Amino acid sequence: MYQFSGKLKILSLALIIVGALGIGFSFMSAPSTIEESKEMIAAQSSHGNAHGTDHSTTTNSHDEHHDAAHDEHVFHQLKNKPWSALYVSLIFFLGISLLVLAFYAAQRVAQSGWSIVLFRVMEAITANLVPTSIIMLLVILSASLFHYNHLFSWMAEGTFDPSSEKYDAIVDGKSWWMNTTGWTIRGIIYLVLWNAYRFFIRKNSIAEDTANDDNKTYKKNYHASVIFLVIFMLTESMMSWDWIMGLDPHWFSTLFGWYVLASLLVSALTVIAFVTIYLRSKGVLPSVNDSHIHDLAKFMFGFSVFWTYLWFSQFMLIWYADIPEETTYFVARFNEYKLPFLSMVVMNFVFPILLLINSDFKSIPWFVVLGGIVILTGHYVDFYVMIMPATVGDQWSIGIPEISALLFFLGIFIYTVFSAFAKANPIPKGNPFLHESEHFHYFNIEHRGESSDNHHH
Repeated sequence: MYQFSGKLKILSLALIIVGALGIGFSFMSAPSTIEESKEMIAAQSSHGNAHGTDHSTTTNSHDEHHDAAHDEHVFHQLKNKPWSALYVSLIFFLGISLLVLAFYAAQRVAQSGWSIVLFRVMEAITANLVPTSIIMLLVILSASLFHYNHLFSWMAEGTFDPSSEKYDAIVDGKSWWMNTTGWTIRGIIYLVLWNAYRFFIRKNSIAEDTANDDNKTYKKNYHASVIFLVIFMLTESMMSWDWIMGLDPHWFSTLFGWYVLASLLVSALTVIAFVTIYLRSKGVLPSVNDSHIHDLAKFMFGFSVFWTYLWFSQFMLIWYADIPEETTYFVARFNEYKLPFLSMVVMNFVFPILLLINSDFKSIPWFVVLGGIVILTGHYVDFYVMIMPATVGDQWSIGIPEISALLFFLGIFIYTVFSAFAKANPIPKGNPFLHESEHFHYFNIEHRGESSDNHHH
């Protein structure tokens, strides 16, 4: 059995504490009045000229009204900043845990043989779904019920009221879907359904180890996984619309659910590879060999190509059609987020392709880790670019709020994953395909460094 080491425990708690302090500091230092936000902008005056200071030519009431509206807008953006930074990391870690769960369910449904020795690793990673879901629930309630955060512009007063000057006809046209009550209830349903399956499958997966019931438990787990995958495909798309696309309420893309899925799936596979490689180096996964790592890397490679295909499809169609309400999405990202937007495409496509296209490299653990770090960074930036332009506009930066949120969720991740892994046998003994998984080898990986005349048939 694996022991969750004291060093790792202290590291995870340190990350949580440092992250929490940084998050607290970000909230404390956000402006509480429009005057404060003006002072903060003035302090960054080195890029003050970017905000077009040519209002001074004529000072009629229209310009003053425009300036006041602009100041209020910037104030809201700065106030959103700590929330947005927290939200990007939350969606990233929650999404990865969810996609590991979905990948795990898919392995059960496909009855694939190779991945059985990785089951306990995947189950341990999905334990992170619990704390991230609780935090997500708090964010949902603080947005819709308590109005603590204003990430979702359509929740502002007057959006659906034709007599208000803040009335938004486009959003009002979508009010059958975009309304606070429906949005909140849907969010809670997603979280409950995902966690219910996770709780059920983990309990019954451990029960499989000792069950002598002609694979009845195994079949029960199979059927539950089939149902979950159907639920997951529906809820994942809806979650992407509600929690990410809803930040840009005028814009929509029919591809968006798939796009988010691809981004999270690549990240999830990378995380499975990282945790597997780490635990194997500690000697607690004796049956995992280079061929298993090779298969994970193959998935990382394949879904990186899939992500790029979806990224390009969404971008190219919107660019080519040139419909104003669709292009605004990319215009905002090109004008104000050029560096992260373009670098993310390089990190998520060019790097994985060049690093992982070679079959031999896929089974070298340190090489997979190298490629994985680039992939995870790239997909974090992907979510950053999906979320930030809608909530903070051009007031973005990578600073204390962003780094603290990442450390905080990383600490929670390490703590929950490794304590969950320590609670069960690392080898799922009762699985009927275990034998196949333990003897899973690629011939060329197992016989590295031997010349072809060494093989006697």
